[in-house]
Amino acid sequence: MGKFKVLVTEHIADAGIELLKSQPDVELTYDPELFRNFDRILQIIPEYDALITRSGTPVTEELLERAKRLKVVGRAGVGVDNIDLEAASRRGILVVNAPTGNTLAATEHTMGMMIAAARLIPYAHKSLKEERKWERKKFMGVELAGKTLGIIGFGRIGSRVGIRAKAFDMKVIAYDPYIKREKAERLGVELVDDLDELLKRSDIITVHTPLTDETRNMITKREIEKMKDGVILLNIARGGIINEKDLYEALVSGKVRAAAVDVFSKEPATDNILLDAPNIVVTPHIGANTFESQTNVAVIIANQVLAALRGEEVEFAVNAPFEDTTAAKNLKPYMELAEKLGLFAVQVACSRSKEIVLEFRGELGEEVKPITTAFLKGYLQKVVDIPVNLINAPFLAKEKGISVVEVRRPEGVNFKKLVRVICRGENGEEFSIAGTVMDEKFPKIVEINGFLFDLTPEGKLLLIKNYDVPGVIGKLGSILGKHRVNIAGFQLGRKEKGKEAKGVILIDDDVPQQAIEEIKEIPEILEVKQVNL
Repeated sequence: MGKFKVLVTEHIADAGIELLKSQPDVELTYDPELFRNFDRILQIIPEYDALITRSGTPVTEELLERAKRLKVVGRAGVGVDNIDLEAASRRGILVVNAPTGNTLAATEHTMGMMIAAARLIPYAHKSLKEERKWERKKFMGVELAGKTLGIIGFGRIGSRVGIRAKAFDMKVIAYDPYIKREKAERLGVELVDDLDELLKRSDIITVHTPLTDETRNMITKREIEKMKDGVILLNIARGGIINEKDLYEALVSGKVRAAAVDVFSKEPATDNILLDAPNIVVTPHIGANTFESQTNVAVIIANQVLAALRGEEVEFAVNAPFEDTTAAKNLKPYMELAEKLGLFAVQVACSRSKEIVLEFRGELGEEVKPITTAFLKGYLQKVVDIPVNLINAPFLAKEKGISVVEVRRPEGVNFKKLVRVICRGENGEEFSIAGTVMDEKFPKIVEINGFLFDLTPEGKLLLIKNYDVPGVIGKLGSILGKHRVNIAGFQLGRKEKGKEAKGVILIDDDVPQQAIEEIKEIPEILEVKQVNL
């Protein structure tokens, strides 16, 4: 096997570069200024298996389309708004980042900027040091103690800001529709239900969200008008979350007492309108710039990229279908089961379903998204003409208009944990298949349309629906024997003697179409279908 070729287009700390260089299966190209020459990147990217960037390299659909060998894009930092995630996911390219490497650096920078804005420290510094003026009355500040801090986005950084703000005797409220209330309560923070409430109640507001379609221009003139007069605003997250023109006007009018901004909609921001605003503290996107954080980020992203290239588990996959890798590890056998259920269902009855329901019974935990994604992976293998994996399955399903409804139910009668697939057609017809995992290791199909089985989901199967009368098995065996198809096993599921039954025949070879047609001619056979797992 040849070496993995890794391209690094921007500066990362030496610790990460040395780690990559030391790997015997890696050939590294490190050109920290290459991000300035996008045409050159487009020219050479087809040669590489991995790309590591910071925020300066635009990882566009055009670049990804040319990157025929690319398996993983590593973002040395948190934000991935310079990467076309949908295009990467569609091509099965993993995107990883290093979200924990600079968490403390960004948290501490936020606190520093908050104090600087509240006390106008940079202006007082400039007045004394550069202008040699002693103007104590001019720089009247406000205290943090007793003020209400509103945190928009209560993730890794936002929650740590909240912890530190409470040490300043601030009252902390937060708005984050994706965070459980228990997390905020555990930290002594009130989680409000809507953004407007936070805007109206806060003396100081800080944003800590990624830049997405949902958060772009989250704070505009409309939102600022709802804030208290004399509010202090901070953006140490991503440029574009707060509308810069509207913030400028609010600073000029005095509606916003002071602001602190580390990130801008367009960087470098040497001609940004906010640089001319009064009472604003600005820094050139240095929230993550500490020696400790840059070393952490470089090592984390190098390890993430190496793991992805080697097919190992990655911890910080941005476009993976789930974030909780511990849950994924625990659910692995159920993911294997779900993939087989998807593969089985799409071949038998679900390829044109109006609705697909995944029913989770028993103690499968709160995070079942990995199981759903694994089901889609199996389902789509027979639907699309490109390789399907856990990264691109949800995006391909969305493109195909395939949606899955997740339903949780109590423990079943026969099994403590069960995954059932229910496919409903446009005319009301319904197909169901269910499975469980024995001894937490071995996937089993245990039910097909209400008929009970004990079936290992692998190999080639012939699915039969028939009347439960003597002689059917013999007729089947004769036809398959005539066409030299070896039977490896047979299972029969029935609800009542003499009524309809389902049979599953395990076979070693594909059944010729002529044999299928002959089986259909047997009077007792109602349906026959080959399924390959």
